[in-house]
Amino acid sequence: MHDYGFFSFASKGEVLDKAKAYWNPGKTQHWIDSGVDLVTDRREGYFLHDMSGKRLIDVHLNGGTYNLGHRNPELVEALRAVMERFDIGNHHFPSLARTALAEALVKACPPNMSKVIYASGGGEAVDIALKTARHVTGKRKIVSITKAYHGHTGLAVGLGDDRFSKIFLADRPDEFVHVPFNDLAAMEAALRGRDVAAVILETIPATYGFPLPNPGYLREVKRLCETYDALYIADEVQTGLMRTGEMWGITKHDVEPDLLVIGKGISGGMYPLACVVVSERCAGWLTKDGFAHMSTMGGAELGCVVGLKVIEICQRPEVRSMVHYIADLLGRGLAEIQARYPDFFVGIRQDGVVMGLEFDHPRGANYVMKALYDNGVWAIFSTLDPRVLQFKPGILLDPRLCEEILDRLDVAVAVARREVAGLVGGGVR
Repeated sequence: MHDYGFFSFASKGEVLDKAKAYWNPGKTQHWIDSGVDLVTDRREGYFLHDMSGKRLIDVHLNGGTYNLGHRNPELVEALRAVMERFDIGNHHFPSLARTALAEALVKACPPNMSKVIYASGGGEAVDIALKTARHVTGKRKIVSITKAYHGHTGLAVGLGDDRFSKIFLADRPDEFVHVPFNDLAAMEAALRGRDVAAVILETIPATYGFPLPNPGYLREVKRLCETYDALYIADEVQTGLMRTGEMWGITKHDVEPDLLVIGKGISGGMYPLACVVVSERCAGWLTKDGFAHMSTMGGAELGCVVGLKVIEICQRPEVRSMVHYIADLLGRGLAEIQARYPDFFVGIRQDGVVMGLEFDHPRGANYVMKALYDNGVWAIFSTLDPRVLQFKPGILLDPRLCEEILDRLDVAVAVARREVAGLVGGGVR
């Protein structure tokens, strides 16, 4: 019997059966069929423990939610302390914590940023950004990239792949235009009619497998936005908060966006929180009608206190130095592994600790994911390009743990390569 005080289960099998019965049968069965029957129990730092006791090193981090580790002690203490005085608060009124975090975020963002609008999750934050862009420009059309992913809420889901939009009848090609990534000609063609409210781009598209922007691409997209009277929305949900070695990935490309979307890591994995930071030009509706968007849980005071501590930790000089150190350590180690299996492990996409590992098989990352899981590491394939493994180490990772991850990855790649070779008749595609 696994007794957790508030609930108990006789076995992991019971949890899986009831997850199918009462929660999400499709997702639960997918993981069972994939050989990843994970039911997370205890967690701390960069470790997860399955109900069975199996330990996993987490390099998925739920998209960067756990940048600072699971249950980071400083974040736990901040949340515990503030619960002696605050709860989520009332979203209608000025708030100590909400105001303090807004000020800290504006100061931490590019210098053109002016105001913060709060949400409870990244998809909602993207919706706020789109509504803001439409208000500012008086136009409806939004441009995103093919295979984009910006969340699953009402407007955000229309920006992404048809797999996620068509099922809910949210695909609207008249309003949401998709163009290939790194294709400036296609981007200009989409903007030339001057009927686009905004272009929204993940600085490095995560669910697409972290393809890197070509040198100058993002800066040129910003120039095109200015030329054709569109706004630039930088989605930094997965690339922000020091993951690229700088606070925001977009600043490495010398771009000041009009709106910047922040999520996942700002919550510290402790309390739901997301936000949009906007330029003064985009902040007008906050004065015209401050009630135009409301979110009961957006900017919850408990989450804002955690977010303040997240920002403070990320701004420490030693954290920036550590990200650069572990990025170099892991990058060199990955290159050595790739050199041993060049016919299968064919690409490394890296900017800081944002990494996509590319394999020469249409579902290569699925095989490597399973082999890693069996070998004590949790990473996840890229949903919209299963050749690529999303490999997202934390920004406070201990160098010794980096070495352990590399050792386990080396073994897993060899295992996956042999399995794939068997499937295709003795050779790797």
